[in-house]
Order: sequence, then C-alpha cells, then structure tokens
Amino acid sequence: MRREEKNAIVDSLTERLKEYSHFYLTDTAELNAADTSDLRRKCFENNIRLIVVKNTLLKRAFEQSGLDFQELFPVLKGTTSIMFANTGNTPAKLIRDFRKQHDKPVLKGAYVQESIYIGDNMLDTLVSIKTREELIGDIIFLLQSPAKNVISALQSGGNKIHGVLETLSKREQ
Repeated sequence: MRREEKNAIVDSLTERLKEYSHFYLTDTAELNAADTSDLRRKCFENNIRLIVVKNTLLKRAFEQSGLDFQELFPVLKGTTSIMFANTGNTPAKLIRDFRKQHDKPVLKGAYVQESIYIGDNMLDTLVSIKTREELIGDIIFLLQSPAKNVISALQSGGNKIHGVLETLSKREQ
C-alpha cells in the first residue's frame, strides 16, 4: 500500500471519529465468511458502521483526531474491527446477542459518552448504559410524578368536599 493510500485511509478514519460519537474496537478474527456477513448485516440493520482496520492506521487516526485516545493504544493488537454508532449501547447489545451463537466478536475497548472502556468484561456495563432519549424520558417521568400526586390529591379532596356538601344539603331538606 502506498503512502497516499494510507493517508487517505487515515483521513477517512479521522472523519468517522468526528462524525460518530461512539465506537467499539472488537476482534472479529476467526469468523468464517458466513458469520462475518451475518455480523455485517446485523450492523447495517442497527445503523452501525463496521470497518476492519490496520492498527497502525487507526492509531494515526486517533492521534490526528485531536482527542485523547491514548488509553486505547494498548488494545491495538491483532485483528481490529471498529464499530461506529451514534447510540452508545447499540453495538454492545449487538455483540452480546451475536455471541449467543458465536465466540466472536470480542470487545477490546470502546469510546462511549466521552468515556473509555477497556476489555471484554465491560460489555455488560456498556449494554446497561442508557441512551440520551431514555435519560430524558426518565427525567420527564420523575418530574411528572409529583405533579400527578398533587392533582390526584386535589381530585380526591374535591370528591370529599362534594360528598360533604351533598350530605349537608340533604339534611336541611
């Protein structure tokens, strides 16, 4: 591969790092063609971009991006595939589900919500991370709960007052 081709790949990876807010580094070696095709299909269905990269070129892209990815440098060994996504936990869920039938992909590291996760043991943690939309929904639910309690109390109090007034009006007759 010539230097110009390598520079083009590094520039492309750098653009992807800026375009996507989350990425996962995985080891997909030893997957046969059918399994690799199945993994790519599932990535496509979940809006995840899967790219197999050379470690040296990915390291250069990390350095060129302007962000601090130094913690990920030690995991850049062997075969590396990178999964780009705009949702933090979608690739983790895909990896977990795919590994119910296969041994791979193995999680090497991940960059999710401006945090770096190293090792396959972090997969369950990454699966449980809530998306931005889920967090907003939780906050709205928590804000609505006290208001619902107040409205409920007022409604039940109104029914009691109505009942007392109705009883009093019947007594006077």
